[in-house]
Amino acid sequence: MKDTVAAIATHPRFRAACDTMRAEHDRTVEDIIRLTEIPAPPFGEEARAAAYLAMLQQHGLEEVEQDEAGNVMGRRRGFGNGETLVVAAHLDTVFPAGTDVRVRREGTKLFAPGVGDDTRSLAVNLAFLRALDAAGIRTRADILFVGDVGEEGLGDLRGVRHLFTKGRHAGKIDAFLTVDSPEVDRIVTGGVGSKRYRVVFRGPGGHSFGAFGLVNPMYAMAEATRGIGAIQVPRTPQTTHCVSIVSGGTSVNAIPNEVRIEVDLRSRAPAELARIDAEFRAIVERAVAQENATRDTRDGTVSAEIIPIGDRPAGGTAHDNPIVAAATAAVAYHGYTVSYEDSSTDANIPMSLGIPALRIGSGGRGGRAHSLEEWIDVEREESLRGMSASLLTILAAAGAELD
Repeated sequence: MKDTVAAIATHPRFRAACDTMRAEHDRTVEDIIRLTEIPAPPFGEEARAAAYLAMLQQHGLEEVEQDEAGNVMGRRRGFGNGETLVVAAHLDTVFPAGTDVRVRREGTKLFAPGVGDDTRSLAVNLAFLRALDAAGIRTRADILFVGDVGEEGLGDLRGVRHLFTKGRHAGKIDAFLTVDSPEVDRIVTGGVGSKRYRVVFRGPGGHSFGAFGLVNPMYAMAEATRGIGAIQVPRTPQTTHCVSIVSGGTSVNAIPNEVRIEVDLRSRAPAELARIDAEFRAIVERAVAQENATRDTRDGTVSAEIIPIGDRPAGGTAHDNPIVAAATAAVAYHGYTVSYEDSSTDANIPMSLGIPALRIGSGGRGGRAHSLEEWIDVEREESLRGMSASLLTILAAAGAELD
């Protein structure tokens, strides 16, 4: 694969593609700003999706469409037998509706919520398209460019999940690359699985003084939270748990009749995730039983309802897979020190289905992701270096024909 990547990288057509990205760097930055300033909160990506759909249409792709989940996409036709490589970036951000998403520029840095995760990647994928067309590069595989919804948080990967399981392309995708966040040197080959729950504890409630002694769902919730915190997890494969949100109650002088926690369970290994999931459920059951045995149930008992709010499958792409070899060689060719990571990205879905998939970077640098001070650096040379590495990965994975 090193020889294949080097042959592509030194070919005049690839150099022409890189020259196009250089010449259009300012346009790429303008696309980043334009898209960033279109709000795309969780479950509210419609405006940005409409804008990106129009941009895909302007770039001359075939089969430009929006599917039932809200994903937008278009196909760059290859010359082969119909194999399809998806190159995706997600439309949504973690920030709620009403967040100020105006871009502030300081030198070569752009500051705005969501500017690096993942808006830059949407613009970079458009730059890849223009570069390929200008250089006249053909690929054996079709490349399906996708702007997908629901990658973040409670979106639960719904866009890519639909693409692979229910959409018209389901069963027809051979490999997948998600361009997500700037870091090109960090290739995500492992998909961290997660299960997320809202646990609602209910009880009869009552006056904090007059009904003292009745069962209290808050105490059951507290005992469950303590138990979850005590779950033992291995360092390898990395496995974690977190009680992240607590809510409920009505008044300082009332035994609550309903309280809630939200719980995040994660592991790289499906078996470990299943183990801590079972232990979590047993802990909740024991906490409820203990509260009902400890206090008065004359007006009713405490109960707990476990409501799933997220389920991201674990998976991975083996390091000897050709798509990993392509990314490794392309990134190393550009002078980066390659590292492999596990994360939770759109690539989880194809990984869990046994389809080769990676997360690659959009180039440049960035920081403070998921904060109001999120930033990227669009300095020309480092940005183009990273973009060139990722474009080279795409071409190696798609089977570029340059002669």
